[in-house]
Amino acid sequence: MLVLILAYLGGVLTILSPCILPVLPFVFARSDRPFMRNGLPMLLGMAITFAAVATLAALGGGWAVHANQYGRIIALVVLAFLGLTLLSTHLAEWITRPFVALGNRLSQRSATDGDSIWSAAGLGVATGLLWAPCAGPILGLLLTGAALNGASVQTTLLLLTYAGGAATSLGLALLIGGKVFALMKRSLGAGEWVRRVLGVLVLAGVACIALGLDTGLLTRVSLASTGGIEQKLINAVTPAPAAEPVLKAGDPLPVEGQMPSLAGATQWINSPPLTVESLRGKVVLVDFWTYSCINCIRSLPYVRGWADKYKDHGLVVIGVHAPEFAFEKDPANVTKAVKDLGVDYPVALDNNYAIWQGFNNEYWPAHYFIDAQGQIRHHHFGEGGYQESEDVIRQLLTAAGQKDLPGGYVSGMREGVEAAASRDPTQSPETYVGYARAENFVGGKVAHDDPWDYQAGTLGTDQWALDGRWTVHGESAQLEKAGGRIVYRFRGRDLHLVLGPANDGKPVRFRVTIDGKAPGVDHGTDTDADGNGTISEQRLYQLVRQANGSGERLFEIEFLDPGVQAYAFTFG
Repeated sequence: MLVLILAYLGGVLTILSPCILPVLPFVFARSDRPFMRNGLPMLLGMAITFAAVATLAALGGGWAVHANQYGRIIALVVLAFLGLTLLSTHLAEWITRPFVALGNRLSQRSATDGDSIWSAAGLGVATGLLWAPCAGPILGLLLTGAALNGASVQTTLLLLTYAGGAATSLGLALLIGGKVFALMKRSLGAGEWVRRVLGVLVLAGVACIALGLDTGLLTRVSLASTGGIEQKLINAVTPAPAAEPVLKAGDPLPVEGQMPSLAGATQWINSPPLTVESLRGKVVLVDFWTYSCINCIRSLPYVRGWADKYKDHGLVVIGVHAPEFAFEKDPANVTKAVKDLGVDYPVALDNNYAIWQGFNNEYWPAHYFIDAQGQIRHHHFGEGGYQESEDVIRQLLTAAGQKDLPGGYVSGMREGVEAAASRDPTQSPETYVGYARAENFVGGKVAHDDPWDYQAGTLGTDQWALDGRWTVHGESAQLEKAGGRIVYRFRGRDLHLVLGPANDGKPVRFRVTIDGKAPGVDHGTDTDADGNGTISEQRLYQLVRQANGSGERLFEIEFLDPGVQAYAFTFG
């Protein structure tokens, strides 16, 4: 219910966003007509169409994307005709001469046809096909959930609620606008001029959408207008995660609640299904992770070390694999990653985020420490705090009656991609390549789900660009022709990029340069000194490991074969 309220309020706020400007002329084109027979059906058609299209997009199928593109083209043509008929009744008669019935509806010459509920709903459907609201914090949250969980009744309901909120605020504005229009119509024939102005605005809206301004310039302007309000709403209705306690030597551990069920796991690796009841009497460490997460990978040596060190003393470690990207839901991918990373303790695949939600978790990695009575006694989010965490494990094992525990701490000596982060406070932020969460992209307009020729230009710090022919999807970008590049001006010791091969599984060769030269001693574990490497599976690739320092560098990766899929940059 809280999420539904949040979705509705997010929709209401869209009227404050410049991204609503291109569709306002379509909404107000019939503001002089009865609201119940015109405004309301049009807004309902707009809301339902938007929810349906957004739900289909969650399927990720190419047919849905292309069907929506064709629908947008038809809608643009229909609304362009509407704009022309609003400019002049004589022009409307000439344009619609071959289509008299349609002309009567659009040109306002027939009160009966003009007030048709179905024609108003049809206008709403066309508007819904074109509406591209800015993905602020609330809509971003809804779309991310839809992308992760796929199309479902819950997804459609949330998107419909969001669109219903937008329809509510637009409806109120339309009711007010209708009264203003009627007042002007009664004074000195101003109604005809208002109608012509609306016609111009409708055509301007069509041009704005056709040129992509609604998803480009207006999006960048809009995010500053409602983002702060939306984030406050999210903070208000989202339960705050429990603050990480500060432990002092000798202090008793608080009870944070009972261990939630593990029944939501979709599959288990290295173990038959485990239950809360079967674990009673054991001390349990639950580690939320996902195999392309660099922070998770860097904490794994400690988790593996604790599992090995205390497995004969009553400790059970459970890795809960909660995927961030769609390819991480594939059990075969996870099974291979578990083997490659040396994880031999039980791993629960949480593809539906049931366990994640049971713990009210929000982080990768996250560690929850559970005593022998099944009570959560401590938690830790992110990297670090390893000695304190091991002290908690020892304290819980001792309370469970374990004696002669092995001394010392698990060593932090790690190599390659598992090496500890540099802790450079100026390092570049995690950066997503897909348009759903992309930031700091400076390569011009992003063509959603369609092939496009991109050209990289001059970059500032933490900025990146594509070069070559790419198709950018919600969570990734796919290269259509060999020779494409990704360029990033970054700060940090390490640069990682989550990559996958072509859809047919064929490996993709690449070459990395730093400041225009081969990386030499600054190459990562997945490149050689000349910058060469191969993408053979979907995972995180370490491409840069600077031998000295972590200053600003210009990173380029050129793909010698087509089909590569790029997901996200992380730094260390």
